[in-house]
Amino acid sequence: MSGPDADCPEMEAMTGDEGEYAIVIEGLTNSFGTHDVHRNLSLKVRRGEILGVVGGSGTGKSVLMRAIIGLQQPSAGRICVLGHDTVGQDMGLPGQQPEADVRARWGVLFQGGALFSTLTVAENVEVPIKEFYADMADELRHEIARYKIMLSGLPDNAASKYPSELSGGMKKRAGLARALALDPELLFLDEPTAGLDPIGAAAFDKLTRELHETLGLTVFLITHDLDTLHEICDRVAVLADKQVIAVGTIPELMASDHPWIQEYFNGPRGRAALAGKSRQRAGAPDPSRQAEA
Repeated sequence: MSGPDADCPEMEAMTGDEGEYAIVIEGLTNSFGTHDVHRNLSLKVRRGEILGVVGGSGTGKSVLMRAIIGLQQPSAGRICVLGHDTVGQDMGLPGQQPEADVRARWGVLFQGGALFSTLTVAENVEVPIKEFYADMADELRHEIARYKIMLSGLPDNAASKYPSELSGGMKKRAGLARALALDPELLFLDEPTAGLDPIGAAAFDKLTRELHETLGLTVFLITHDLDTLHEICDRVAVLADKQVIAVGTIPELMASDHPWIQEYFNGPRGRAALAGKSRQRAGAPDPSRQAEA
C-alpha cells in the first residue's frame, strides 16, 4: 500500500492525502457465529479530534476498535483508516517501508497496557520500532524508547523495570509510550483510566489532552469514565442496539430522548461529572478529582 485507496469513502472529502476524516466506517457488521455484535454500523471520526466511545457492557466497544485496526475481520461493511480501505486488505508486511504500511501510522493502548511480561519497559517500547525499522542502529532505537518513556510521564528508571515491578498506572503509561513509539497520527485508547484512582485518572486525562494538542493526534478513546468524557472529549459516540445510535457533544447527547443515553448522562453519576466540570470552570476544586488541587 503506497497511497490512499481510490475507492475509499474518505477520498470524497480529500485534498491530496488529507481529508476531513481519519476513520470512516460504513455498514459494518461484526459477528461471532450466529450472534451479531454490530449490524450495519456507521461512524466517522474527524481528524484532530478526541472521540469518546461509550456503551453498555456487551455492545462491542473493544470489538469495534479491533475491527478498525485489523484484529477482527468484519462480516460485512467497509472501514477506511487514514485514506486506506482496510477490510480484507493486506496492510503491509513486517520489514517493508513504514510509509507503505498504514499500521505504522497508528498506535494502540490496550486494556491493562498489554505489555510483554518478559521484556523491560524500554524493550516493550522498542518492539514496534524493531518491526518497522529493522535496520535502525541500536543506540538510536534505545534513545527513541527513552524519549517516549519520558513523554508518557514515567521516570527515567522505569525503562529498566519489568511489568511486574510497575503499578497499574505505570503499566498504562508504559503501554502509552509503546503506542507513541512510531510517532502515530492516530491513537487508540481502550479504557485507559480503568482501575486507576481518581488522582491517577485525572493525571492520565491531562496527559492525553497535552499529547493530543502537542502532537496533533486524532484519538479514538473507549471509556466508561464520565469525568474523562467531560474533561477531554470533543465528541462522544454512543454504541447501543448493535449500532452507533448517536454522535455529538455531551450537551447534544444530553438532549437526546434515547433511554440509555438519558440514564447514562443524566443519571446520578452523569450529573456528578457535569457538576464537577462546572466547578472546574468556576475555579473551584472538584472533590472527586483533586489531582490538580
